[in-house]
Amino acid sequence: MSANQFIIEQLSPFDVATTVEKLIEAAIKMEWQNPATHNLQQSLLKAGKEVRPVQVIEICKPKFSGAMLEKNDERIVSVMMPCRISVYEKEDGKAYIALINTAAMAAGMPASISAVMDAAAAETFEIVKSVIS
Repeated sequence: MSANQFIIEQLSPFDVATTVEKLIEAAIKMEWQNPATHNLQQSLLKAGKEVRPVQVIEICKPKFSGAMLEKNDERIVSVMMPCRISVYEKEDGKAYIALINTAAMAAGMPASISAVMDAAAAETFEIVKSVIS
């Protein structure tokens, strides 16, 4: 996967719609929930702006989110919940997947936070890899 420090991007072998479907299916198989999927292309079109396809998938695993939200000081990371995976089309007509590298972001956080974020990041990467492999 190509990466900068905080965002990872990977080419998908499928179009945007198929990639989104496969990511959601893979997430559900790994016991993640999909509370919402945002079609930004449609939302922007309503505002008169045309863009290439872009969808943002929200995923949540209560095992991880619960471990963070049940503790007072760990609730600060709720700003990054639920986890999000973006699927979009570039000018080359190909679909790409992007996600935040939460493991890199957790590096300087207390151990109670970084352990959960590392585990969630590992599973999120597994979800993406299962679709692109």
